[in-house]
Amino acid sequence: MATALLISHGLVAVALLGAMTHQTLATWAPTRVRPGSFFERFRTVPTAAFANAIAVLYVVSSVLGAIVYVYFRVEISRTLENSGYWRILGFFDLKEHFVAIGLALLPAYWACWQERGDRHARTRAAVTLVLAAIVWWSFLIGHITNNIRGFEL
Repeated sequence: MATALLISHGLVAVALLGAMTHQTLATWAPTRVRPGSFFERFRTVPTAAFANAIAVLYVVSSVLGAIVYVYFRVEISRTLENSGYWRILGFFDLKEHFVAIGLALLPAYWACWQERGDRHARTRAAVTLVLAAIVWWSFLIGHITNNIRGFEL
């Protein structure tokens, strides 16, 4: 059961990572680019269309992560503590805090992307970048932690 939940959490996290990265790069890419270039094609996708999917994927990933977290704390963290992986456990704890901050930031992110026009373009770009940094940090630290020991259930 825990392994299936972990795999589901990982798949949702990869989808979130892809959508978040695409939206962030398209938002921060220069507006004047060479026609036919990578960033020109990247910017043609309507970035606002990603907002709803990102919000849903973030919440689903957080809920699945919270469920898997119980298994992690009970079964895996003791093994990591006994093996001396204190930095990884600290990074993982930091990841938990960042995810909570991201959940609190999610309504502001979603509201910024519902506004059309350039009135909130800088705010939208900044909030998107912060959320993308949280998603990347969480993905990398979760992946590294899982690769150290993995689930043995």
